[in-house]
Amino acid sequence: MLKKMGEAVARVARKVNETVESGSDTLDLAECKLVSFPIGIYKVLRNVSDQIHLITLANNELKSLTSKFMTTFSQLRELHLEGNFLHRLPNEVSSLQHLKAIDLSRNQFRDFPEQLTTLPMLETINLEENEITDVPVEKLSAMPALRTINLRFNPLSAEVRVIAPPLIKFDMLMSPEGTQAPPP
Repeated sequence: MLKKMGEAVARVARKVNETVESGSDTLDLAECKLVSFPIGIYKVLRNVSDQIHLITLANNELKSLTSKFMTTFSQLRELHLEGNFLHRLPNEVSSLQHLKAIDLSRNQFRDFPEQLTTLPMLETINLEENEITDVPVEKLSAMPALRTINLRFNPLSAEVRVIAPPLIKFDMLMSPEGTQAPPP
């Protein structure tokens, strides 16, 4: 057990160091068994956090992200959080004014993260395979850059299914009513 934990910590450290040393605009910590975003990373990345435009934290065990994460990486263009245990986003997600794409698929959202509707550059929202029943159709329709929202395999209410299509100017992907997500 300790050996596996040590290997996971070393893997995270190696990936963070690669980002810093190469001057990359990407931080990829996918599949690192993270249960939270390591606070030590903020210190290591403090001089380059504004240069990071893409963060991947997919397929970890994250239950939440802190407001510090959102405000530290305020220049993000893409954020990949699929395959975690997230059920909400901090209000500070609204500080991601340059964000163009967010992937929150295969998490545990029951409520649509409405803070996303305040992001002026957001083009793509992926919330596939969550537990969302209702979406803020009017707020979504007012988003200037939104092109696609993926809500497949969510138990969307009949009201959303009927009301949304005529009001929106973007692609809203939905599964047929009653469709279940495929097994993992």
